[in-house]
Amino acid sequence: MNSIEWLQSWYRIQCNDEWEHQHGIIIETLDNPGWVVRIDLTGTSLEGKRMKPVACTVNHSGIDGKNEWMDCKTENNQFVGAGGPTSLIQICEVFMNWVEAQK
Repeated sequence: MNSIEWLQSWYRIQCNDEWEHQHGIIIETLDNPGWVVRIDLTGTSLEGKRMKPVACTVNHSGIDGKNEWMDCKTENNQFVGAGGPTSLIQICEVFMNWVEAQK
């Protein structure tokens, strides 16, 4: 199961006819370009937990010939991951690995 499939499953588990009406997951594009993923931890087993920030530059060329970057952290009871245009799966992997380590 890849990290996107895993994230879908994690989201489905959180849905309890209440949580999904006020909380959820937002995946957006950035204009620099890139991705930002915001995952609300309120009402989940991760509420109030902190993650050690992950920041890196991937030493391979992205689609535009530039190195990729990624920055993931928890803040305001959310997981927030941002990265370059080919970093979406890696951002989701960081979240997946953090969640799995909490078990």
